[in-house]
Amino acid sequence: MPATARIDSWYPEPPDVSHVVTEDDTPVDNFPSEKQQRLLVETLYGSWEGPGLDEEGKPRTFVAAANVGLFATPKSDPLVPDAFVSLDVKLHEDIWAKEHRTYFFWEMGKPADVVIEVVSNREGGELDRKRRGYARMRIGHYVVYDPGHHLGPATLRAFELRGDLYQSTEPWFASLGLGLVEWNGRFEDMTGPWLRWRRRDGSLLLTGAERAESEKQRADRLAEKLRALGIDPDAA
Repeated sequence: MPATARIDSWYPEPPDVSHVVTEDDTPVDNFPSEKQQRLLVETLYGSWEGPGLDEEGKPRTFVAAANVGLFATPKSDPLVPDAFVSLDVKLHEDIWAKEHRTYFFWEMGKPADVVIEVVSNREGGELDRKRRGYARMRIGHYVVYDPGHHLGPATLRAFELRGDLYQSTEPWFASLGLGLVEWNGRFEDMTGPWLRWRRRDGSLLLTGAERAESEKQRADRLAEKLRALGIDPDAA
């Protein structure tokens, strides 16, 4: 089955999920990983133009989330990526209902398109157990970001599902029109290496603070031009 095939027909009736543990409320992450997860998700919702139009000319929808479980079947254990993106899906209005508050494949109708894992130690199994698990889930693209080089010299690894196995590829996702790039700089109160979304022209998806600064700089340049013309931009 192609990685993008819809799976609505697998379950003609919604399965009973009353027994499924959708969250265990056990915080186990660290500050850098939490910030990295938020950076990836926030910039998609705040700065991305979206994945384009559908066949009817309407904007395509997407869901991006951090640390939310992916459930392939009602009886299988989930995998919980640090971040993921799924195209042509949307969250249910009753998001607190158990059957809607996590990523059930049969509810969304498809697997996620891109899954990202941020490596914090050597215990996560990102290159073996999780890699095999995401392949079984038919996740089209899998990314492993390892800024601490816990798994080897490579900082960024990207894989594409071909057949039943992942093959190494560049971190570019044609279906999104976006790629991922390593970037050094300051995000909130931390300076260091980060994984960022980029457009085809290389420009980054900006954070809210970066957008505000960009708008301020644009306004300052306009004010300078007005003053050069003898116009007071601050005049009422």
